[in-house]
Amino acid sequence: MLRYVVALSALLSVPTFAAAPQPIPAPPAIDAKVAEAMKTTGGKGLAIAVIDDGKVAYVHSYGVRNARGDPLQTDTVMYGASLTKTVFAYTVMKLVDQGRIGLDTPIADELDRPLVEYDTNAIYPDKYGPYKDLASDPRWKLITPRMALTHSTGFANFWWLEPDQKLRIHYDPGTRFAYSGEGLILLQFVIEQGRKDKGLGVDVGDLTNAIFKNLGMTRTSLMWRDDFRPNLADGFNDKGEAVEHDERSKVRAAGSMDTTIDDLSKFAAALVRGEGLSAASRAEMTRPQLHIGTKTQFPPFADELPADQQRKDLYAGLGVVVFDGPQGHGFMKGGHDGQTANTLVCLEMSKRCVLILSNDVRTEAAFADLVRFILGDTGVPYDWEYGDYAGKS
Repeated sequence: MLRYVVALSALLSVPTFAAAPQPIPAPPAIDAKVAEAMKTTGGKGLAIAVIDDGKVAYVHSYGVRNARGDPLQTDTVMYGASLTKTVFAYTVMKLVDQGRIGLDTPIADELDRPLVEYDTNAIYPDKYGPYKDLASDPRWKLITPRMALTHSTGFANFWWLEPDQKLRIHYDPGTRFAYSGEGLILLQFVIEQGRKDKGLGVDVGDLTNAIFKNLGMTRTSLMWRDDFRPNLADGFNDKGEAVEHDERSKVRAAGSMDTTIDDLSKFAAALVRGEGLSAASRAEMTRPQLHIGTKTQFPPFADELPADQQRKDLYAGLGVVVFDGPQGHGFMKGGHDGQTANTLVCLEMSKRCVLILSNDVRTEAAFADLVRFILGDTGVPYDWEYGDYAGKS
């Protein structure tokens, strides 16, 4: 049975009252806290934005953007990693508002022919999954856009992580959360290769570029641009070694975005205040959709905890994870690779967010403490997101 309902347990977990938000610390205090975090972690570079009442209140960058020691600036292009997924979910909801796609319409209904008949390598090598691998499993016909955006398609994170590099469905679609970029890539495929008579067959990069333009995000793209190069951040891995920025040559909804802290703060502010979407679509993004019962986000197919040990308020939204805490309902999304650490945490009632982009993966260990310092006690589930070292926020 599909679980895309707000369960009674989730409703009961919402606080009957929310604590008044604490004052946002003054910029010098934020700067000092970030300096402490970078010293503690050894991180080379970090950029931070604070949104208050749906407006950008503070943006600053710290440290360096490369091994030469060039300064990291607020308009330095950085890797957005999986924060791309939240931008993509917002983009999908604009298509929902336009009547071009339905969250619960099976993807099979949006394509001109069965998914398993597409030779994706011929269409665009290495961009989409090998959908022919699903020929013997008819459960692909059950998958919907909602399942892709709630990480419940049943796919592994990516097909090439499978031991035999074959795409497969591990559990009935819609029945549990398991983090999967592959599911979002499938939804991208449906949007880009779907039926033109239904308003599909459009490039996701073009759709997101229109959003970025409307929000004044001039240095953000889901595909590499040569004009990024003069002010570009390389990364630093867990040993502090510099890693050259990956110039991603194709749009991938799961994580190809390049952006700046100046730009992405504008998106975060628009998202938390609901700009650009209908009220219904904006509410749907952060509504509790599918309960998450695992101890940590990774590995994706970890067993769920016994019911009495599960966090009752932890749910997948659309492109975000939602939770309830002392200051009411919130949502979050992280982004990570071997040399990148990003986080976005927002509180609905106060329309406050903290956005952190870092080109040094080691700074991730300080995120919970930084978010708590700025927003106060939020209940953000960093112990689930990052595991044992996360601390509490």
